[in-house]
Amino acid sequence: MSVAIRIIPCLDVKDGRVVKGVNFAGLRDAGDPVELARRYDAQGADEITFLDVSASAEGRATMVDVVSAAADQVFVPLTVGGGVRTVQDVARLLAAGADKVGVNTAAVARPELLGEVADRFGNQVIVLSVDARRCPPGVSTPSGYEVTTHGGRRSTGIDAVGWAVRAVELGAGEILLNSMDADGVTRGFDLEMLDAVRRAVSVPLIASGGAGRPEDFVSAADHGADALLAASVFHYGTMTVGRAKEALRAAGHPVR
Repeated sequence: MSVAIRIIPCLDVKDGRVVKGVNFAGLRDAGDPVELARRYDAQGADEITFLDVSASAEGRATMVDVVSAAADQVFVPLTVGGGVRTVQDVARLLAAGADKVGVNTAAVARPELLGEVADRFGNQVIVLSVDARRCPPGVSTPSGYEVTTHGGRRSTGIDAVGWAVRAVELGAGEILLNSMDADGVTRGFDLEMLDAVRRAVSVPLIASGGAGRPEDFVSAADHGADALLAASVFHYGTMTVGRAKEALRAAGHPVR
């Protein structure tokens, strides 16, 4: 039997509140992170992801207190990212109740971090978060997509597909592929980018950025996503986790 497609609500946290914008900008308040986590747990979410969206840009640690409070009240796996720079940061988050830890900016700056974490905790703990966009004028990569860091604020010129491949070789156990171009636009996932990364890596692949309708989840699953992450459609009541799963089930994809 095929592995079930996972639905993962994403809580972007800034200053202790959940926020959401478009293309990583124009952030507006979406609620209390622990309350929202409880809601999605009750709706049947398979996992919940917390991303401290300003941690790397502001040079501070991830919000351990939010993670700890959520872990006490929800019963699905938690992935936490933002501001993770060291093995010690990972250990702190796991001790607070996280099941997996997402890394982006620090791994680009020092790729050895992925191997260090994998050696200590196992690669199932590491989710490489790739904030990617179509190359802007003046930037060229083999795949046509580049990696950005610091919450999408900085261009790197690094090829997104090549980086995903290298990260898996170093120890990443899962890839969270977030399309900056599609983020918050609710016009569907970037299927071309998803295809490019899916062809290149065999680890579980989470599609992120652009979900607006139940059909968008189905399309991403059709293109090889193992999990589907969304934020605004869930936060603002456009859709529930259950509705997304109904669409996947109706299209023949296994869900929990």
